[in-house]
Amino acid sequence: MERSTILFTSPDKNAEHTTEEILNMVYDALDEKGYNAIDQMVGYILSGDPSYITGHNNARNLIRRIERDDLVEELLRKFLSK
Repeated sequence: MERSTILFTSPDKNAEHTTEEILNMVYDALDEKGYNAIDQMVGYILSGDPSYITGHNNARNLIRRIERDDLVEELLRKFLSK
């Protein structure tokens, strides 16, 4: 009897989100839970510790899809309008 492995892929609903959209969703989730969203996001960016981000609305998984150095680069580009 031949046994073969079948690979199933599930559609990734979050794959199409831009960095800006993800940051806004994470901000909203933190704000909904009553956190100071900016402070929490800065804590995550500086430390890499995902516990700064709530699991509410899948925010922790969303933010971890973005490499932190890419995130900082994106923020600088947006801030400096370059």
